Amino acid sequence: MTNKTMIAKAVKAALYSGFAASIAISSPATFAAEEEGAEEQNVVVTTGSRLKRSDVEGALPVTIIDREQIELSGESNAADFLRNLTFNSGGSFRPQSGSSAQGTASISLRGIGASRTLVLIDGRRLPKSGSTGSTQDLNTIPMGAIERIEVLVDGASAVYGSDAIGGVVNVILRSDYEGAEIMLGRAGVSIPRDGGDREEGSIVFGAAGDRSNIIAGISWNDRDIIFARDFPWNTPGGSIYGNSFTTIDGQGFDNFDWTSIPDGQGGTACDFPGTGFYTIGNVNAVNPDQTRCAYDFTLVSADEASIKNKGLFIKAEHEVNDDWMIYMNARVTRTESFGRYAPVPDSSFFSTPLTADSPNNPTNPNGNVYDASLGLAPQAVNWWHRFDALGNRDSTVTNNMNDVLIGTTGNWMNVDWDIGYRRTDNKTDDVGRNYLLRSAASTLIESGAYDLANPYASDEDVLNAMRITVYRESNFDFEEAFAQGQFDLFDMGGGTSSMLVGAEWRKEIYSDQYDPQSEAGQVGGSAGNSAAGTRQVRVLAFEALFPFTDNFEMNVAARYDDYSDFGDNTSPKVSFRYQPWDELTLRASWGQGFRAPSLPELNAKTTFSATSVNDPQSCVAQGQPADCSLQINEFRQANPALQAEESDQYSIGAAWQPLEWLNLTVDYSNIEITDQITLIGPQDIIDSQITGVPVPAGLTCTRAPSGSIVECLTGFGNQGELEVENMDVNLRMNFDLWGGQLTSNTQWSRVISYSFDGGDSIVRNAGLPKDRLTLWNTYAINDFTFGYNLNLIGHNGQDTNRAGTWVTHDLQVNYSAPWDGRFTVGVRNIGEKFPPIGKGSTGGRDYDFGLYDGFGRVTYMRYTQSF
Repeated sequence: MTNKTMIAKAVKAALYSGFAASIAISSPATFAAEEEGAEEQNVVVTTGSRLKRSDVEGALPVTIIDREQIELSGESNAADFLRNLTFNSGGSFRPQSGSSAQGTASISLRGIGASRTLVLIDGRRLPKSGSTGSTQDLNTIPMGAIERIEVLVDGASAVYGSDAIGGVVNVILRSDYEGAEIMLGRAGVSIPRDGGDREEGSIVFGAAGDRSNIIAGISWNDRDIIFARDFPWNTPGGSIYGNSFTTIDGQGFDNFDWTSIPDGQGGTACDFPGTGFYTIGNVNAVNPDQTRCAYDFTLVSADEASIKNKGLFIKAEHEVNDDWMIYMNARVTRTESFGRYAPVPDSSFFSTPLTADSPNNPTNPNGNVYDASLGLAPQAVNWWHRFDALGNRDSTVTNNMNDVLIGTTGNWMNVDWDIGYRRTDNKTDDVGRNYLLRSAASTLIESGAYDLANPYASDEDVLNAMRITVYRESNFDFEEAFAQGQFDLFDMGGGTSSMLVGAEWRKEIYSDQYDPQSEAGQVGGSAGNSAAGTRQVRVLAFEALFPFTDNFEMNVAARYDDYSDFGDNTSPKVSFRYQPWDELTLRASWGQGFRAPSLPELNAKTTFSATSVNDPQSCVAQGQPADCSLQINEFRQANPALQAEESDQYSIGAAWQPLEWLNLTVDYSNIEITDQITLIGPQDIIDSQITGVPVPAGLTCTRAPSGSIVECLTGFGNQGELEVENMDVNLRMNFDLWGGQLTSNTQWSRVISYSFDGGDSIVRNAGLPKDRLTLWNTYAINDFTFGYNLNLIGHNGQDTNRAGTWVTHDLQVNYSAPWDGRFTVGVRNIGEKFPPIGKGSTGGRDYDFGLYDGFGRVTYMRYTQSF
């Protein structure tokens, strides 16, 4: 029996015995609703622990970001602010046109994946996005509703369960506010010639009586779509899906000798003025002097989808009597995203080749596109076509989330109770226009009704017969009931030992349903396929504090999760806090964690996608420069045999405050994940030849004899062991200067090592910088507050692919008017720093889209009025 199995069994037994003895039940993560009452008793509850305790530097590394810092950043939405935290080591997903997760944004603490970072709202889980089923969507968090953000950069499965391997982000919404506040703002960007402008606003109202208080507000922010063509660094695309054909060998295999479709008059059916079609040389064509027809998809595609967020929140409390209080938290959010992708690319390679008798076959002497100079006898061929005549693919994604939590807190039999129920309805609708009905297209091209020599001359009825509107409905609904009880155990040298025990029941309902035609594979240009699943989770948990002396204490926590579709897991954790002097606190922790396979990872059907990649072999084989961007055929599959990830983590740190105005914290952490679940995409498979990062068996890219990629089989797998070492340094200063108040906060996060299966560290490889640093400074004097930020992303990539250290600077000025108004003017990236173009992990784009942004100089203005 392994040590981990023995620990798990021992903790599980202790959990059951503790519950039987105390008859107390608990939520694993509820603290926000009781926070105000805790503060009144000079105790608080901090992310990473459920126990109410004295407000001291804790045993866990928690970074608290207040509302002033959030406003100083100049960001207009919560997703962008969170993604820019230094703990988001390697960047993360943000809204992008053409993606099946177009409207979502995520955060990946420690660079180990968004599905290993748990996001909480007021201490409760943020439901996962229906678009992904495995990650949480930051766009559903209303910016104007945030009071502060607490970031725990330590494993926390013993407190919060699955997904908390990399850490926890706890967004605390505003509370305990009296009066009213209105904020309006606008922002513009400098680099794209058009698009990317922002609007934001919020209205907050709060009132309180002797026994009741309520706060309510609405928040909104919009960002316009940005097209790839409007960036100065845009690189024209050269997709093989233009207007070409390929021949087939005697064994039925495609020769991938892309050659332009002739126009039947001695030229090519490619150079249509005002479109994205153009011809380029191709030494691998049917004849070396022939061309292939390419298509520049960047002329019409959007680089970044628009995003609109609207949110309503209400928090209310009422004291029933001196012992009991009832509370209610409710949120209603709506996000809308519009994206535009290039017209549908498709080929008969995926269905039935064009027969030798078709009028659209270049080898048919009686056809419309015959060219004798090709020297080809009549034969079947494959067409590779961009259906530009149908129009651009436009996608509108709408997400609606309704979240209601009701509960009660109070004291009974010397136990502090918190009991509640929560329900979340989370629905996403995705409508896509101008997609291709494959069966109709194949028939119409075979018959010649759709003329490859001049697609734009096709009859409108023909185009409508091929054109289809696709629809996708996704849900990730959530229901939970919880209760917890905290009570004193016995007196110790440093105070009273206390324990919290509890239980939770949670139900998750996931459904991702595509329209019937997409489900049947009849839609060209569509990515994704249906999936569905339901699970229930039952939880037992406890946490105990043992203050051995005035300056030394131990915290022990454990959680048992039982999944209806996966199995069970026990996560223990122990942490220590030692304060040898009043100015110095030493801390350490050890724990085990897990991530259960997500519902789509287990259940999704195989999905086709035409995916953009950078692959020098394919580029050269197709007669293009080695650094070209091209589209390949990707087939993504689920894996019902996935195992859960498991982790071992430990951390040590110190907090030192030698002076009243100076505070320094330094923390080291080590995370080791076994049987990690990861999505291996085409670019990952291609890059593995360069980085040496292994990919699971069965996931591969198949190449033709010429070296060009035929298709890539991608999907999820348990990819061995990942070990990550990190260090975080936080320096805070606050002192009087020249009649004003200067506040400075420096946050530096370093990835010391990042290795797979005991191999060499890949830190500073493309997409994984070693360092991220943010410096926040404010100087307040009289009615003015001045802000200066420095943001640094360390260099990454090797040799000619090296992206240098990226540094930007932000400035902000605030003026507080006598009528309780505040004017704010600011500039983000005042030097208009470009992202590293063509360097680092570009993934088929011009720059690393997850790590940097391409907005250039962002100038913004806000006005806030308080009543």
